[in-house]
Amino acid sequence: MEAHVQTLARAQAALGASVSVVCVNHEDRRGVNVTWEPFAATPTVRTRDETVRVTRLGRRACLARFDVCPGLTSLLDRFQSEGIDLIHLHAPNPMMLLALAVKCIRLPLVISYHSDVVRQKLLARALRPFERLVFTRAARILSDSPTYPQGSAFLKSYSHKLTVLPLGIDLAPFLRPNSPALAFAGRLQREHGTPLWLSVGRLVYYKGLPNAIEALTRVPGKLMLVGAGPLEADLRRLAKKLGVADRTIWMGYRSFEEVVGAYQAATALWFPSNARSEGFGLVQVEAMASGCPVINTAIEDSGVSWVSRHEETGLTVAVDDPAELARAAHRLITERGLRQRLAAGARERACREFDQRLMAERCLNIYRCILTGEHIEDAVSFRKSA
Repeated sequence: MEAHVQTLARAQAALGASVSVVCVNHEDRRGVNVTWEPFAATPTVRTRDETVRVTRLGRRACLARFDVCPGLTSLLDRFQSEGIDLIHLHAPNPMMLLALAVKCIRLPLVISYHSDVVRQKLLARALRPFERLVFTRAARILSDSPTYPQGSAFLKSYSHKLTVLPLGIDLAPFLRPNSPALAFAGRLQREHGTPLWLSVGRLVYYKGLPNAIEALTRVPGKLMLVGAGPLEADLRRLAKKLGVADRTIWMGYRSFEEVVGAYQAATALWFPSNARSEGFGLVQVEAMASGCPVINTAIEDSGVSWVSRHEETGLTVAVDDPAELARAAHRLITERGLRQRLAAGARERACREFDQRLMAERCLNIYRCILTGEHIEDAVSFRKSA
């Protein structure tokens, strides 16, 4: 969500909007990231990201992933006297949600609803009354895809104010990779051969990575895992148990150019997520723009299989089915012309629907309609059939 907010804010500013971002500062005075330390305090820092003004609020503590930021309410008070036209909240975001519930801000509110709270059910129940209060006040609620709201009991209550705003990224580095990215791609292929299967993202429960490791036992080649997370030790043990430890490449966090290069080197992106916590899967767009087909999963009422579409930009398989994932991978390396066709379709769809400038234009049109009273659906050029 943080990366999306940065992309959206930069793209809006590039179109001439005056944009300020408020977020939590997770670095202490030494510059050390203390995100997961419950009683570590951080200072408030004001910076600029290109032309975007950024306020990183200091926190006192973090309890059950809930940041305690005493300075937030006074900051909200200043919004109404600083010429702010509209507030855009990205959810789930418990701290900002509570602050907006407590402070009756007389400014139009837009909410991007990126995901239901799936695992932290106790926190979700505790926040529900405040959530309903804020969402009732909202002028518009935005969903990342047209499919996600179908499975959200919460969003169904607000269908009358719901609009789809697909996520977007800066496609240029993936469409036209630079020399360091291409050099890294070449190095990966020389060192590991082909086929090279790729996973990009945090090593967490809903990514379904045990299915990827099991699928690797049924296909040739190696699996590159870019990212880190709490399940790494368990996944390493599983790879050893299944006899594929020597074909599993643990890449950890990598530079942006190296990630771009990994997409260029890969035969396909494996995206076996298995829960609605995965509401969109932005790395799919990165792969698509790179001409790297995606093998994803048909998570019910998620946007994942809407982003990369079966037989158009990749292949979609059943959730938690390593055998079907392996069969899809086999198709890419055995069916003549299939990978090339899907790669071309992936690039075309990424350019047509998921460019950052298009996302920013659509979002600014929504703001304009709210501020002028125009009908929003007439101003947002999203193709629902896409």
